[in-house]
This record gives sequence, C-alpha cells and structure tokens, in this order.
Amino acid sequence: MPPVAADDSNRDAYEVTDPVTLGLVPERLDALIDRARREIDEGLLPSCQLAVARQGRLALFETLGDAAHSSRYTIFSCTKGLVAGAIWILLRSGDLSLDVRVAELVPEFGTNGKEVITVEQLLTHTAGFPTAPMSATVAASREGRLAQFAKWRLNWEPGSRFEYHPTSAHWVLGELIERVTGEDFRAFIVDQVARRHGLTRFGLGVGPGEQDDINDLCLVGQHPTREAIEAVLGFPLDLAELMGEVTDEALLSFNQPEVRAVGFPGGGGVATAADLALYYQSVLHDPFDIWSPERLSWATQVRCDLPDPLRGVPAHRSLGLVVAGHPPDAQLRGFGYGLSPRSFGHDGAGGQIAWCDPVSGVSFAYLTNGRDLDILREARRTIGLSSRAAVVADPTSG
Repeated sequence: MPPVAADDSNRDAYEVTDPVTLGLVPERLDALIDRARREIDEGLLPSCQLAVARQGRLALFETLGDAAHSSRYTIFSCTKGLVAGAIWILLRSGDLSLDVRVAELVPEFGTNGKEVITVEQLLTHTAGFPTAPMSATVAASREGRLAQFAKWRLNWEPGSRFEYHPTSAHWVLGELIERVTGEDFRAFIVDQVARRHGLTRFGLGVGPGEQDDINDLCLVGQHPTREAIEAVLGFPLDLAELMGEVTDEALLSFNQPEVRAVGFPGGGGVATAADLALYYQSVLHDPFDIWSPERLSWATQVRCDLPDPLRGVPAHRSLGLVVAGHPPDAQLRGFGYGLSPRSFGHDGAGGQIAWCDPVSGVSFAYLTNGRDLDILREARRTIGLSSRAAVVADPTSG
C-alpha cells in the first residue's frame, strides 16, 4: 500500500474560537505566545507552532518565525500518542488484549527469548529490546520488518525493568495493528484515529510528492558540558547515553523524503500543533465513542512505575502515554508546573510536547523545527511553555 498522506483539501481548516467563550483568559494566552516568541526573536529557533484547546475546540493556533501557518512539523515521539489511540480501539473491540503474547499473533517476532513479551509490555516500554535496530531501508517493506523482528535479541528480561524504546516496540505495535485489522497500520492510524476526529493535517508515511509543506529540521545551539548537566540535574548524565539511538543524525534523516515516506510509528508522524491539541481533546471527550468508557483509564492510569534510568524518577507510564504526576518529577517527565497530576501526553525529540489536563480540560501542543543542542535550554523552554499553558483557564469558568 502507498504511504498515507494528509488531507490537503483545506490546509487552513482549523477554526479558532473566542477563548473567553471556552473559559480561557486571553491575557494568559498572550503570555504563552510571548514565551514561545522569545527564542524566535533571539534567533535561536527558525520557527515554532503552538495550539491550545478546550471543550473540543481550538482557542489558540499560532505559527511564529520562518514558516507558513499551514505548514506541518515532524512530531517525532508525539506520534506515539496517536498509535496509543489506535491500540485502544483494538483493546476495546477485543481484537487485542494486554496479556496476549505478541508471538501468538506475530510468529516471526517469537525468537531469541521474545516469545514471552506481551502487548502491555510494548506499550509501557518494559519489553526488553529498547535499541533493537530498524533502518528506514529495511522498514520500507513489511517483509524487511518481519525479517528484522526475527533477528532482534533481548537486552534484559521482559517486564523486569523500564527503558524507553524510541522506535523498536512501536514497529511491533504497527504489525499487530496489521495482523488484527488486515489494514496497513499507517492507514488505520490516519483513518480511524486522526481523520475520524477531524485531524486533516496529520500524516504518517507521507509520500515524496506530498511533503512540500513540512518544515525541515535544523540544528541550533551547542551541547552543554557534563558539568553543566550535573549542576542542573544533581547527578551525572552521559549525553550520548541519554540520546541513545535518537542522535542528531537520526533526527535529521527525517528531512529525507524517503525516510518520511516510511511512516515510523514511533516517531515519523507529521502534523500541526492544532492536530495534537485537538487529538487530546478527543481523548478527553471521546466524541465518537471509540474508546469509552475505558479511555481515561488507558490514558491516565499508571501501569508502569519502574525507575526511569535516565531521568532518575519513576517512569509513570500509562498504556502508551506519560502521566505527569507531582512536581518535581512531573517536570523531569516534560510537564509544566500548575498541571494536575493526572495530566497525560507525550513529548517528542527536539522539544515537541503535547498534553491534556483532565481537571482543567485544557490541551496544549508545541512544535518546532529547531533542534536545540542545548538540552537544558530546550527542557527549560518546554517546562516554561507548559507552565504558562497550564494556567490559561479561568478558575471560575468550571
């Protein structure tokens, strides 16, 4: 099946509602925009895009810097949020169950001790093969992916620890979607999750002829020293270990048309900030009853709280998403101050962030095509933006 592109029939289809009618404070939205504009004005980032939604409608959708408002961004691991939504559909229908062993549905995967891995372990990053390789060339065909599955080996016993699987587990989740639905996993995610909720700009596996509106990623800034990282975090952290397979070279490869066309389920989606903010409104409200009544449990119930070896806090993972928890751990997970502990979402390489707070009803997304090598500054920006977005609701609005 050919790659699945976005619906280009109307690139500016998203309507913004008067924020006051949604119970939001315009001055606080202005403060959020001002914070996003800071790095643009200082020349640190080429462009960014941000969106805020509540009650199922957009209250803010802005593009700043050198990018068209109708353009899209590679959202990297924010893609995982929509993959989670696709899996939840299959969990509700009974086509998948959390305790089923993956090899029962994908026999090619059941080698080298991987026979015991369950669906839940894929979703919670406890499956034991975090860095199993899958190149874009191999991933371009289903046959190549299945052959690679058989070669993968375990780093540790499944279920015994948490370690973030940047791409590997989601290739298997994509194959599970294909096995139980008979559809290309990209088509299922686009049609059953994105399009069903009116997200016309999201694409996964965008063909080379449909990429003219995607902003290329560029590197900015300088890597911080080990000493600078330790001074902020309070413990030593090896930058190469932190990045793992998500190297600068790997991120820049998503500028290549042939890589974008593959549709990496763990990080290859392209979208606008409005797509992501509205997606999390859909998770909150489930307007078409595709996940209910389990959706908020799947999104907000912590299923894995094993230690995150890189961030130094419990993982706080639901079925496919990250749950904020309490400060200061919430900030180490990429969430801002002022959010409820039940807030959920997923970040993405390069400073992308998308979340929803079920208490305030606010969802927020921020995207940029500037990959800041200074990960400390990038983290401060994410927390600063999320903290401002956390308080945009009028507390008297209900």
